[in-house]
Amino acid sequence: MPLERRLETGSAWVQLSTTDDDWNAADPALLGTMLAELHLIRAFEETVLDLAGEGLVHGPAHSSIGQEGGAVGSIVGLRSTDAVNGSHRGHHQFLAKALTHVAGGVLDPVAPITPKIQRVLQQTLAEILGLAQGFCRGRGGSMHLQWFEAGALGTNAIVGGGVPMGAGNAWAQKHSGTDDLTISYFGDGSSQIGSVLETMNLAAAWKLPFCFFIENNLYAVSTRVDEITADARLSVRGQGFGIPGWRVDGMDPLAVFLATEQAAEQMRSGGGPAVIEAEVYRFFHQNGPYPGSAFGYRDKAEEAQWRARDPLDKVANEMAALGLIDEDGVTALQKQAQAAMSAAVSELLEPDPDKPGKRRIRPDLWPDPGFVNVGVRGDAGELGKLPVLEPTTFQGAWREMKFVEAVAGVMDRRMATDERIVIFGEDVHRLNGGTNGATKGLAKYGEDRLIGTPISENAFTGLGGGLALDGRFRPVVEFMYPDFMWVAADQVFNQIGKARHMFGGENAVPFVLRTKVAMGSGYGSQHLMDPAGIFATSPGWRIVAPSTAADYVGLMNAALALEDPVLVIEHVDLYGIADRVPDGDLDYIIPPGQAAIRRTGDDVTVISYLSMVAHCAEAIEQTGMDAELIDLRWLDRASIDWATIEASVKKTNAVLIVEQGARGSSYGGWLADEIQRRLFDWLDQPVERVSGEEASPSISRVLERAAIARTEEVVAGLEKIRIGMGQS
Repeated sequence: MPLERRLETGSAWVQLSTTDDDWNAADPALLGTMLAELHLIRAFEETVLDLAGEGLVHGPAHSSIGQEGGAVGSIVGLRSTDAVNGSHRGHHQFLAKALTHVAGGVLDPVAPITPKIQRVLQQTLAEILGLAQGFCRGRGGSMHLQWFEAGALGTNAIVGGGVPMGAGNAWAQKHSGTDDLTISYFGDGSSQIGSVLETMNLAAAWKLPFCFFIENNLYAVSTRVDEITADARLSVRGQGFGIPGWRVDGMDPLAVFLATEQAAEQMRSGGGPAVIEAEVYRFFHQNGPYPGSAFGYRDKAEEAQWRARDPLDKVANEMAALGLIDEDGVTALQKQAQAAMSAAVSELLEPDPDKPGKRRIRPDLWPDPGFVNVGVRGDAGELGKLPVLEPTTFQGAWREMKFVEAVAGVMDRRMATDERIVIFGEDVHRLNGGTNGATKGLAKYGEDRLIGTPISENAFTGLGGGLALDGRFRPVVEFMYPDFMWVAADQVFNQIGKARHMFGGENAVPFVLRTKVAMGSGYGSQHLMDPAGIFATSPGWRIVAPSTAADYVGLMNAALALEDPVLVIEHVDLYGIADRVPDGDLDYIIPPGQAAIRRTGDDVTVISYLSMVAHCAEAIEQTGMDAELIDLRWLDRASIDWATIEASVKKTNAVLIVEQGARGSSYGGWLADEIQRRLFDWLDQPVERVSGEEASPSISRVLERAAIARTEEVVAGLEKIRIGMGQS
């Protein structure tokens, strides 16, 4: 018979409950603050549901009624410099953090309403109603609440999507030399999501001061947690990553406070992350003013049992037993909270003149429709004082340098002059510069600035996004291949790309994403895409695609200085090319809106980027056409050089857009449409496009070549233009 020995994980897993002694020992000011916050949040949520019932809340109203104890208990003891983020059901988390911040950690249950408290309540309600005075200027609504000053990083409509971002904030806290911490709130449904589990691994490996706070309300919309996981003990999730866990009654705010206090001691002392599972219950359905029993997935008996454990009653009863408050005091507190909400509502609503007995939102409080696109990106004003150099007209000394040496060289220069820059990616810290030598020589900056990651693009990309929003660091994330963006698509597109605009248009997001196009290298369908077309149609991103080493230096310097997320696309065909850069310290930029004319001509405007610029030059030479060749360099809508394109097209009256990758996800599709809309009167024939085929490149050398564009395809495109011009 084999020998068997029961193994232990070595990580603590604790069920924490309060005793009479805990309540007796609790600071009366703490209990009073908890009770005041609970009542303010409850009155707020009841007001939201009332307004939703009147049809005045546009979109969902995910109330937290019943769940307030978990948020208040975990947040009331935090500092303003500690941070929280959460899920779509996050009013209570946001309010607990905001109220604790403006109150300095102490609210008087006898007189809790101060001008600052009133302002928080009104501004939060205004945000949920979509009004200009809201914290996110009306763009966030119920599901996107953010106030950096209070340490509220933002609630999130993508289930579990905010967890990697929260870990990025915790990384910034740790590496800024603080003992602050971050708590990320998510539910039982999110506990099965890859973003959460990947982030648990990262947070544990890097010992981040980060708390995974699970609000287990038993239902993901209408699906019970025990239906979708074999182990519904959610606080055990961290055990496989070496993370200790606490399970606590979330209807007992003091128990939550004590569990958080224990977890915080570990996190602040450098012991790494923690998991807290608070068992709570939402008294209403997923969205709106009706109980879950109205939809048939819960029964009234279950709801009644949980309502009997209301956290507001729990704290009030315990305080009464200690002689800290009486029934009249609780009633007075409740009335003050309700009155505060009535006052907030009166500032935002007025009688509807067209519907007697009804109310409407005051028309003057809506955002100006002209605000719709403001803040998709910044204005790039931060580049204004940086030295600009145009390599095509540079008259100074040059030095020889391979393209890939320029990639590593400019990053070396920037890391030496800007200690905020940190690099994350798979194998970037090994192999003498990663898999292609792009980080060669950067290991000297230490393991806290050149960081090899696990294979978890979703987690480390989101962590980089949270780090960018924090503002103390400037993350550079490498995707070994661009196809991996789909693994991290939520973080890339839903989070990082939308963050500035979604939360009001003012947040800087200094994030650089590096990747390489590898068409022709034989790596097949899941490694060889060109991401330009996908990113160009996704809001928030800037895109650079250099074709020379000198351009790479200027474009990367600009990308690292911008307060926007920037995709930097490289091409493996360029890495080994002998090239040159201006002699000196590699400090210049090439700002947005500056394309390069590689060849002047009168017959046709050829527009391209990356390695296809050289193929276009070869094709032009072979055909003998007098073509003007534009190297875009900046590809996104906000940064593209329309002045150069328009001047060229008005001269040539014909356009050929050239790219290497698949036609379906191509960059040229939107660009051709935009050119024809802007310049239709100057075009003598439709815009022509050269691209790869519909299929992504295959492993077979023959099929891979057939799937992508190179010089021969450009020649064919130019000949088609020639025929359209009536030339033989």
